[in-house]
Amino acid sequence: MAYSELIKDFGKIRDYMRQFYIYGFRGRGEMGDKSDRSYDNEKRRIESWMGDYMSFRQEPSGKKSFISMESKDLIHNPLYNAFKAKSFTDKDIMLHFYILDILEQEAFSAGEIADIIATDYISEFDDVLQPDESTIRKKLKEYEGLGLVKSSKEGRKVVYEKCLATVDLEEWKSCVNFFSELDPCGAIGSFVLDRMEDVDDAFWYRHHYLLYALDSQILYQLLEAISEGKNVELVLANITHEVCPLKILVSSQTGRRYLMAYNYFLRDISIYRIDNIKNVVPKNEEVKKDKYLELAQKKQKYIWGASIGNGRQIDHLEMTLSIEKGAEHILDRLFRERRQGRIELLGNGNYKFVIDVYDAWELIPWIRTFMGRIVKLETTNNEVQEAFYEDLTRMNDLYGE
Repeated sequence: MAYSELIKDFGKIRDYMRQFYIYGFRGRGEMGDKSDRSYDNEKRRIESWMGDYMSFRQEPSGKKSFISMESKDLIHNPLYNAFKAKSFTDKDIMLHFYILDILEQEAFSAGEIADIIATDYISEFDDVLQPDESTIRKKLKEYEGLGLVKSSKEGRKVVYEKCLATVDLEEWKSCVNFFSELDPCGAIGSFVLDRMEDVDDAFWYRHHYLLYALDSQILYQLLEAISEGKNVELVLANITHEVCPLKILVSSQTGRRYLMAYNYFLRDISIYRIDNIKNVVPKNEEVKKDKYLELAQKKQKYIWGASIGNGRQIDHLEMTLSIEKGAEHILDRLFRERRQGRIELLGNGNYKFVIDVYDAWELIPWIRTFMGRIVKLETTNNEVQEAFYEDLTRMNDLYGE
């Protein structure tokens, strides 16, 4: 099949873009079960959208392509371009313009639209296939879901008319600009920005989490299921999970997104990385959603990041810090970043941080940032405590007291 910039399966292109963006070392013949021809086609598609950011290096095993960009220098996320290359058939594009043109002045039913297309549009052309009424009805239903048209009943007949835009987009330019880069579903804002002229560059970002734009479609499907109260089937790498989606969690440190859901097989709350989800298949309405949500809220009190451990055992952790006069900024930071933990004043410049979590391992990277001020660390998780003091011993061996 000839190369085309347009795509049908976004899941496939999402996988390739992640390989290029994250790993940057996948060469021709190193994409698992993908053929060399498939690799070449997908690579050319990505280059057509990301040409200014594509780089390569020559290695003994061959040429390795990768996406290279400095997030702090980017005003608009270029990964959104991948969503704007969806393929369509000749009939799709024909019906798009015919239907919207017919509904410009008046409301019509699917049957009436079919008759008008036959008499006023394609009658002058040879060898043009007449679209049937059911195809037009499906297209109208699709457009109704997208908000392009709306339906109403006139007796037994269902008629459709165009939705009139009542929002002046120019007044929302700055808002949409900000939304497109900071909101988890910012891809929507990027589409709206394409309809605007002279979008200013008022916003620059120190922490710009670009990669997770590729998860926008999965995220939207999950948000839709949460809004409609439906359970879903999550398709992961090699397995599927039947879950009731409850919340979306976003890391303020990495930008990574997680799904908190009730797992029917485990009969407990589970957390999934959204970038590991291949597909979301909506199922049935969940009547016990409120019950599961209440359980999730109870669990969340003991979650530091995104790990829930085994969901049963809770680790108790206490960290004593020495914060002298003139270092009040450390205390301010401790209060700012303590999350669900509490802080106790011990006197003589000593403070105790106390917390109960499902997985104490998650705190270790944060705890290490206070190294040099830690007087004592105690936790009911012996492995965590031993690992922490082993790190101190190794540091002492390297650098002395």
